[in-house]
Amino acid sequence: METVQAALWVVVLLVVLALLFDFMNGFHDAANSIATVVSTGVLKPAQAVVFAAFFNVVAIFVFHLSVAATVGKGIVQPGIVDTHVVFGALVGAIVWNLITWYYGIPSSSSHALIGGIVGAVISKAGSGALIASGIWKTVAFIFVSPLLGYLLGSLMMVLVAWICRRARPNKVDKWFRRLQLVSAGAYSLGHGGNDAQKTIGIIWLLLIATGYANVADAAPPTWTIVSCYIAIGLGTMFGGWRIVKTMGQKITKLKPVGGFCAESGGALTLFIATAMGVPVSTTHTITGAIVGVGSTQRASAVRWGVAGNIIWAWVLTIPASAFVAAIAYWLSLQIF
Repeated sequence: METVQAALWVVVLLVVLALLFDFMNGFHDAANSIATVVSTGVLKPAQAVVFAAFFNVVAIFVFHLSVAATVGKGIVQPGIVDTHVVFGALVGAIVWNLITWYYGIPSSSSHALIGGIVGAVISKAGSGALIASGIWKTVAFIFVSPLLGYLLGSLMMVLVAWICRRARPNKVDKWFRRLQLVSAGAYSLGHGGNDAQKTIGIIWLLLIATGYANVADAAPPTWTIVSCYIAIGLGTMFGGWRIVKTMGQKITKLKPVGGFCAESGGALTLFIATAMGVPVSTTHTITGAIVGVGSTQRASAVRWGVAGNIIWAWVLTIPASAFVAAIAYWLSLQIF
């Protein structure tokens, strides 16, 4: 009886840690949802975070749990995960998020979590314990999601420019100030739908590993789904303001029409990835879309040096979070 109580205590602690990561995911990635709508002046910061948080939570009614299934069952071989692996994965992801938030770098919470899982699992059982197809699908979308965001953002910008070629600039600006609310809402919906499911997936992984859920279950317990969507929404409400400036103004200057095109292209990318069950980076996606919008004006409209620094952070995310996770895994063996 005492062993069960101890195990339950550890599981509860790790669920709380997972929800903290989810909150930080919303906090860290709030910039992805609101940077364009704030930088174009369509919404004030306080209005924007509430607006984005609302759509983060509403996503619970829109998307299937395909991404959660990938994280929960498609990354690691059954029977490998235990409480130490989950602890290492979460600590690796949280530490990397804190570092990149402090320096205002829009890195990927999603890939920090995947990197954390990889580092902790390799520390325990070696690379053979990983499911190659799940890992490679995630790694491939490090490149696919920003490229698709870039393509869709730039195409949207070209299409809108052609449609509005005879309209007065002030009238176009007025229209797209209203339309940007639609595109920002759609992007926040995609953000909540993809990112909340990653935390649902790791809690599901934990519950299966500790015997509190069955690997044959078609879906995780309802309480995990609701709590994860609420946690990411609350995180978004607090906002990661250090990153908003980088995303909204340092990469390229945006007007409402550009903000609409970037958000629309990014939202469509997220919808596609979530339907495919791929845990993508909302950061990579919106950055690619913003660069695509800026580059349709002229190449010099994009601050390529800033974009290059962001890409370096993307490259380092998985190995850096994996390294921290490996250390955290080892420490957890000494603690519980």
